This record gives sequence, C-alpha cells and structure tokens, in this order.
Amino acid sequence: MPTQTLDQKTIALLVSTGGLREVRAVREGPAWALQCRIGQDWLAVRSARQELRLWSSLDTLERFCVAAGVRQLTIEL
Repeated sequence: MPTQTLDQKTIALLVSTGGLREVRAVREGPAWALQCRIGQDWLAVRSARQELRLWSSLDTLERFCVAAGVRQLTIEL
C-alpha cells in the first residue's frame, strides 16, 4: 500500500490541472480503496480521520470519483 495519501480536494485539483494520470479501485478485504497515479507513484486516498479511506461498495466509490471530477476508473479485482 502507498505511504503517501491524497484527500478529495487534492484529487479535484489534480484532475483540473491534468496532473492525475490514472485512478484505480483495489480490494482491501471486504471493502474498496482508491489509489491515484501521479508520475510513477500510486497514492492512496485518505479520509479526514483515517489514513486509508475505504468504501463498502463500488457505487459509493463511483460517487466520490464523480464529485472529485474523475472521468475514468480502473477496477482491480
């Protein structure tokens, strides 16, 4: 898992400036985590209270991505 993290505002800024290369959803046990590729590094998305933000379903993760301006999402099973 990546050691650096991003929040939703940073993701939205990176999307608007073209600095975000890829976004992928990865399994973390029964939940889903979101990782963003910046340069050659994958950075995890964090929540306000936790180092790693997890979503219980891909539907809720998709809503987060849309709100942040992400237009393409890769899912790794």
